[in-house]
Amino acid sequence: RRRRAARRVPDGPLGAFLRTPPPGPATPLDEVRLLAVDVETTGLDPRRDRVVSVGFVPVDGDRIVLRGAGSMVLRSDGRSGDDGGVGQSATVHGLTDDDVAHGSGVAEVLDRVLTALTGRVLLAHYSTIEVDFLGVLCRRVYGVRPPLKAVDTLELQRRILGGGIGMGFTADPSPDELRLWGARGRYGLPRYRAHDAAVDALACAELYLAQVAELRDRGARVLRDLRTP
Repeated sequence: RRRRAARRVPDGPLGAFLRTPPPGPATPLDEVRLLAVDVETTGLDPRRDRVVSVGFVPVDGDRIVLRGAGSMVLRSDGRSGDDGGVGQSATVHGLTDDDVAHGSGVAEVLDRVLTALTGRVLLAHYSTIEVDFLGVLCRRVYGVRPPLKAVDTLELQRRILGGGIGMGFTADPSPDELRLWGARGRYGLPRYRAHDAAVDALACAELYLAQVAELRDRGARVLRDLRTP
């Protein structure tokens, strides 16, 4: 699928992303290159709602690469059927209509995200949101929805609470235990300001490193050990 999509797009950030394979399933965990990504949106439906900000930070093995971090606010492209404002979602992410009006264009933001993601695995907490919203934006801008494989720290937390590698998802953790800040609390990680895309991406990266340290003790060695069954 990745190769087919690559043949359909010209040179540029999307083409480079599609033609550069991400780390394979047998990549040792200390060699895996990821990009922790967080998107803030006006809602949870990618068909109706839209992205208002994106934050990301690279992770190289067991190291967070802060110099590669980025954060962008998106202005409305007028295609989502709204008035360009953020509505009630402002109470969650704190961005105002004026912030969004002075944001970057969707194509510019996607180019930056895809450039940062090239040769890396997407890392997110409840990655369905990031994968679906970024996929919709890519289809809108490029006419192609690229395959986005992800490592999901929410699913890693579910696995950890359920017994670890090879033991399935047997526990029934509470929603609070699976939320980003609840999961971080288990490892004594600090509580940052929530729903800021750059901060949440960093928080996800830190959580991932703590989870991987625990999962190594339970037998995780390579990237495939982190994939959701």
